[in-house]
Amino acid sequence: MAIATQALSPPSKTLMLMEGRAVSELGAFLGALPLLSLAPRGDGHPVLVLPGLVASDASTRPLRSFLRGRGYEVSGWLQGRNLGLREGVQDGMVDLVRELSDTHGRKISLIGWSLGGLYARQLAKMLPDRVRGVITLGSPFAAGPKATNAWQVYEMVSGRRADEEDTRFGGALAGTPPVPTTAIFSRTDGICAWQGCREQATATSESIEVESSHCGMAHHPAAVYAVADRLAQPEGQWKPFDRSGWRSLVYPNPHR
Repeated sequence: MAIATQALSPPSKTLMLMEGRAVSELGAFLGALPLLSLAPRGDGHPVLVLPGLVASDASTRPLRSFLRGRGYEVSGWLQGRNLGLREGVQDGMVDLVRELSDTHGRKISLIGWSLGGLYARQLAKMLPDRVRGVITLGSPFAAGPKATNAWQVYEMVSGRRADEEDTRFGGALAGTPPVPTTAIFSRTDGICAWQGCREQATATSESIEVESSHCGMAHHPAAVYAVADRLAQPEGQWKPFDRSGWRSLVYPNPHR
């Protein structure tokens, strides 16, 4: 099952200008580390974190360091800056998923920020026997190719058209991966239309809403806690995110 790709307009210029919040969100993450230490610990399984457009593993270091402290074997994508699916990038990611799975003798979890989340979903479709679950952060998998304020940058750095979807890489983008899948999104995202970053609710897929910028989502305290909560679920016992109690004050109803 999958959400059909939607023809959406990109976020407003006002929301795009508000992306400067990302700096303060990093500060909030650092300040919230004592509280985040209360997030559930993991079982030591491997986790691969994929960066967004024009970003590198440096951008995901805060998240990866936190998850390493929660007990996971965490890796960056090890391919420098994410400049799109250039020659060798897809094969490099596939090889890394296989390597991490073989090295640890376990399925791996994939976390992808923005464009990295699109990669994560497609990798899970190609290698479902190697992937335990997928978490995306502000990834526009269910939106049209120009529903972002970054499509021109993508075309410039990748040398590909934004509407050039390579179905050889896992099939249609909007298709839900055949593994437990969580899409974290924000209605105040200034880069990607939030409607295209939501996953439909099924027995093994969900959306979690946070009040975050796009550029700060991977270190926003609410998003980081949600990631830790999702990763900590025992393999084969996935359940939707629980918004009851104090969480209802932090996480809006994504279906409102």
